[in-house]
Amino acid sequence: MYLLSALVGYLLRLNFNLDSLYEYNFLRGIVIFTLAGLISSLATRSFAGIIRYTGIQDTLRVLYASLITLVIALGINTISENAIPYSIAAIAFFVSVVVLTSYRLVVKELFAFYRTLPQVSKKVVIFGAGQSGIATKELLDNDTSTNVKVVGFLEDNPRKIGNVLGGVRIYSARNDFQQVMIKNNPSELIIATTSMSLDRKNELVDQCLEFGIKVTTVPNIDKWTGGEFGVDQIHEVRIEDLLGRNPISLKNKFVNQELSGKSILVTGAAGSIGSELARQIIRYNPSKLILLDQSESGLFEIENEIRGLKSLGETLVCYVADITNSKRLRRMFSQYRPDFVFHAAAYKHVPMMEINVPEAVECNLMGTRNLADLSVEYDVKKFVMISTDKAVNPTSVMGATKRAAEIYVQSLNSLLSEIEADRPTLFITTRFGNVLGSNGSVIPIFQKQIQRGGPITVTHPEITRFFMTITEACSLVLEAGVMGNGGEIFVFDMGKSIKIVELAKRMIQLSGLKEGKEIDIVFTGLRPGEKLYEELLNDMENTMSTHHPKIMIVKVKPLNFTKVKSHYSDLEDLIYSTSSMGDDMDMKMVKVLKTLIHEYRSKESKFSMLDRG
Repeated sequence: MYLLSALVGYLLRLNFNLDSLYEYNFLRGIVIFTLAGLISSLATRSFAGIIRYTGIQDTLRVLYASLITLVIALGINTISENAIPYSIAAIAFFVSVVVLTSYRLVVKELFAFYRTLPQVSKKVVIFGAGQSGIATKELLDNDTSTNVKVVGFLEDNPRKIGNVLGGVRIYSARNDFQQVMIKNNPSELIIATTSMSLDRKNELVDQCLEFGIKVTTVPNIDKWTGGEFGVDQIHEVRIEDLLGRNPISLKNKFVNQELSGKSILVTGAAGSIGSELARQIIRYNPSKLILLDQSESGLFEIENEIRGLKSLGETLVCYVADITNSKRLRRMFSQYRPDFVFHAAAYKHVPMMEINVPEAVECNLMGTRNLADLSVEYDVKKFVMISTDKAVNPTSVMGATKRAAEIYVQSLNSLLSEIEADRPTLFITTRFGNVLGSNGSVIPIFQKQIQRGGPITVTHPEITRFFMTITEACSLVLEAGVMGNGGEIFVFDMGKSIKIVELAKRMIQLSGLKEGKEIDIVFTGLRPGEKLYEELLNDMENTMSTHHPKIMIVKVKPLNFTKVKSHYSDLEDLIYSTSSMGDDMDMKMVKVLKTLIHEYRSKESKFSMLDRG
């Protein structure tokens, strides 16, 4: 710095006339001033301070060192005449003070600025350079708490590839994926598009899992909280997002016309299907929505949720009741006079019902009969029963009781159509497979097992199931309630069945774990009444198409209502009988069910002995 100060002193004194430098023997003067500066620096130790902590004391040391340098230079000039002119030495003194002090202050400020810069804790890539992608980048850029850097966009749209968005390049998701991942080493990929097919999403997730990259997604714009998008709304891709098929849109312009202003009853309203039905129905502004369940806590939760959506007043009614209590149900029908009944109340867990036969029969059969009979008595317009694929060629008590309930409402509908040309009540059935994320379903069970560190338990390596979302299932139920003319069983094209073991493996991958190393899959064997494969139709059933290519009507010849009612009476007598108990009662009930449902064949169950001969 002293050398530079001396040179600047000469240039300023001589008005930057380079030819005059040699007249003043500037090299000797620069050497003298520089040596004087080194001596003064050693004497005052002005170099010893830590520059990024420069303070007043460090500035004073610089001033002292520069003064000593000036004194030494002038002393040498006295001994050796014109060694360095006095004016040049004075200018060099001032320059050295300014330069050395400014240098320290600049370095100090640079260190302070660097410390305040947000340190990038992770790098992310965004899939989708549309509105959601832009909003996601802006959110991450402006949120200093996340310390995230967006290193690139990925796109399938060729018109966007190669452009720069917000200073970030858009790459081809198909051709540049590997290059982007290797070059930038991101820890996360955020899916910020709603136009991606299910197959493409699965393909992209598989690619990310190969590179060990976490996959997250942003919600649809219409689900942004208060119309705004927050970091907390970015969530991990769930297994539900990758299963089944592309969502089927069930839009019927008559749904609103049919449900608006009507009194509507939903049974089993605290359950997965019933509560989602309630959420969807309330959008159609019914005059009364009666939510019925025996679970007080469950009803309390769904009531609070729905009332939080809009002001309802007395429109929403929560009715705590057991559907096997016919007197309690009669009071409810008499008071609220429902126009529509959506019947979702049932016992559904196969192994549990296999050892609790009387409860399965009383709830699934007698409860359905109570509701159906009261619907006729109180002129309900439509009764929509929610059934299951387990009712097809049933192998369990649960499946058999649901099939028996289907038979009852179908035969009752047939009877009414014969005796009343303009009958008031139409009975309709919907039949579908496993609902993703429903209470007690396989996915929540696997999630809990993964959280505990495993193992994940699968009953059989070949077991498969159909899956659909709760939203789709309930849309189908509402669609059926509108299009049904009575007596139909509606089934859904649910795509391909999924191996449960493959589902478990995928969930392990999405959790960032490795099967066999960090978590194991254990096969436990089929449970009582459990099938390897589920079906939506049996061999005796045919289908008819509807206005929607993914919805079909099962054509089944209804049984004679008198015979069906007789079997129900036999089962009711057994429920309240004191002459037989325990296994003896269970066997008698299942025998009646097998008489009513000829295709009922027990699997992995003590009731298999009834199928012999």
